[in-house]
Amino acid sequence: MSRFEILLPYYGDVALMQDAVRSVLAQDGDDWRLTVVDDGREPDVPGWFESLGDDRVRYFRNDENLGVTGNFNRCVELAEYEYLTLMGCDDLMHPNYLRVVREAVERFPAATMVQPGVRVIGSDGEPFDTLVDRTKRKLYAPKDAGRELLAGEELAVSLLRGNWLYFPSICWRTESIRKFGFRADLGVIQDLALVIDLLVDGASLAVASEECFSYRRHAESESSAKAYTGARFGEAKRFFVETADRLGAHGWAQAARVSRLHLSSRLHALTLLPGAAKHAGRPGVNAMLRHAVR
Repeated sequence: MSRFEILLPYYGDVALMQDAVRSVLAQDGDDWRLTVVDDGREPDVPGWFESLGDDRVRYFRNDENLGVTGNFNRCVELAEYEYLTLMGCDDLMHPNYLRVVREAVERFPAATMVQPGVRVIGSDGEPFDTLVDRTKRKLYAPKDAGRELLAGEELAVSLLRGNWLYFPSICWRTESIRKFGFRADLGVIQDLALVIDLLVDGASLAVASEECFSYRRHAESESSAKAYTGARFGEAKRFFVETADRLGAHGWAQAARVSRLHLSSRLHALTLLPGAAKHAGRPGVNAMLRHAVR
């Protein structure tokens, strides 16, 4: 019986997408299916999927461009199995990905989410250790988290201090993620918004330390492009303030304080000052400073 739906919302580089698909096809077992939802118009893509001749792969092309969040929600609508992974179209699964996830859900059958071990790579596919990732690993991620389920206000505080999850690598319970979906008014921080929705609803997270997924960082990502103009941080500030009010009303006073402070987001803006000056000039610098100090 199939249990795992691997969803690939696609737009962009064809070669990287094909590498991502091949990495999924290298998974073991017969309890999974790959569903690709194409939000672009590259002419050779449908024919490439047809040439695969693999009944474990479904391919859909949207009639019109839905954008990042819209395509995420379209993927979730198409999911039919118990668990889903919403994989980045430039990321890579290692051959052991599903084995690691299977073991985690067997150990923690009540878990809503599984965060497996992740390797960060650059545009060239080589290991790529950034300040953001070192901070996630050394400062924000809990130590020895794989020994128990994480949940509630404690996990919300941890993630609002610094989001140490790697969203495209997470395996989710389909029914839980479908209950909320991705907010249409968010274009960059929608993953953290979904996790907070789930935690308030009683969700839990299992952490598996074994490395089984490569997450690609490169300057062409939507979040990187928006960062230098300040658009990303305007969205982030609105989310953190709204979330602080919501969590306060929910009785999670500490989480509300941490969200209102959003210190890691402010510090991140300061680290981007040189890039903002180079790519966006004074407006970009002013946007970074406004987010950092207000």
